[in-house]
Amino acid sequence: MSNNMIRLEDLIKGFLSKVEEGTTLLQEKFGTRNILRLWRSGKIERCGEIIDGVEYELHGIGCAIHFPTDSVDFDYGSNNRIDGFDEWRLYIYATDRPLRYKKYTNMKFLEREFKTYIDAGRIKKMSPSDDLYVLIDPHENSEN
Repeated sequence: MSNNMIRLEDLIKGFLSKVEEGTTLLQEKFGTRNILRLWRSGKIERCGEIIDGVEYELHGIGCAIHFPTDSVDFDYGSNNRIDGFDEWRLYIYATDRPLRYKKYTNMKFLEREFKTYIDAGRIKKMSPSDDLYVLIDPHENSEN
């Protein structure tokens, strides 16, 4: 797919796929996808290795997972959800992959697209207490 054909939805799905990949590794190593509690209770270090060449780095309410060739940085949502995103996380993800997501390495462009998706009901707040958004399943808005 050429860079001009890449949609915000493609960026979101790429981001969420990488989060899924990383949190699956966390689950396999630590028995949970959300390792914040383990860190806060002193059971694991703030930064460490998951498997050879893959490391985690906890911060605030989130985690960065560093793979050999790229990284993904995400925040945990309410109820340990991992399907949330915001403009900043998507921007960082895009700038780490500029050949694929070139137009989304422009923050102003990404912000405009993000607002368009909110206005169109394609993304929504995860919960009133979260600053994260989730992608809406198109079937969720249609009548069966």
